[in-house]
Amino acid sequence: MYMLYFVVGSYNLKIALSNFYVYAIRWFLGRLSTMLLCNFFATQKTYLFFVFFISLFLCGCSSMYMPNVPNASMLSKKGELHAGAHVSLSGNASVNTAYAVNNHFGLMLNASSMYKNKHKKDFRQNLIEIGAGYFTTFGPDNSRILEIFAGVGNGSTQRNFREYKNDVLLSAVNEDFNFNKSFFQVNYTSKKKKGLKLFGKNYPVNYGTVLRVSYLAIERFSKNGILQPTEDNIFLEPVFFTRLKLNKVFQMQYTSGSNFGLRSRKFLTAGNTVFTIGLAINIGNLY
Repeated sequence: MYMLYFVVGSYNLKIALSNFYVYAIRWFLGRLSTMLLCNFFATQKTYLFFVFFISLFLCGCSSMYMPNVPNASMLSKKGELHAGAHVSLSGNASVNTAYAVNNHFGLMLNASSMYKNKHKKDFRQNLIEIGAGYFTTFGPDNSRILEIFAGVGNGSTQRNFREYKNDVLLSAVNEDFNFNKSFFQVNYTSKKKKGLKLFGKNYPVNYGTVLRVSYLAIERFSKNGILQPTEDNIFLEPVFFTRLKLNKVFQMQYTSGSNFGLRSRKFLTAGNTVFTIGLAINIGNLY
């Protein structure tokens, strides 16, 4: 009996370590590619190929939850309006907006949508979030921004699996999920006056980190129309982003990150990462 417990325990430990190594590698590759964007984009012709290769490793649809891009608004004073649009190679499109009600209080509204249709699998997800929080500036010339936001959201996911033999459909499984989400996030951003030099012109580069903790609970889950037991999970979602300031309003943003599920679940797992390129807009921002 003790030998059986030892074997089972060793097997579970091996699975846990294996998952940890996979997530650690994804996080390392995401952080590495972020640094390379800043240091080599202007000089290395092979960078775009490298980004494409890494993104193939980072993207996937193994979980019913596809994380959206966290809202890193970089608000610094009353009246500022932030908007951003981001898309991943897997087709997940995110839109983020935020407004500074006063010099320290802001509101945010986020949405994301994805539809991926393949021969044997379909994946569709829609998500909307609202939130509010505190922001402040500090450091030399107030060049650093700290934001603390919390919010709630609601979403739905549909997955269809099909099995064929000689192009004849043998079976089909349809899964429908409705879920609720609550989140808490801390954003830290450093604004730099000097940055990347392209075509003889200097473009300021902003670096930032977002640590988001999300709680997701499946409200309703059906498989082929039959109700199934629901699940919940807590996700740690560290995200790193780099913004290349094109002018006083527009910034190009590159985002990479991962997510870690704190509970062992069958459907609500941490199988997807964040890897996007987008455009951010700040109106009323003078830095």
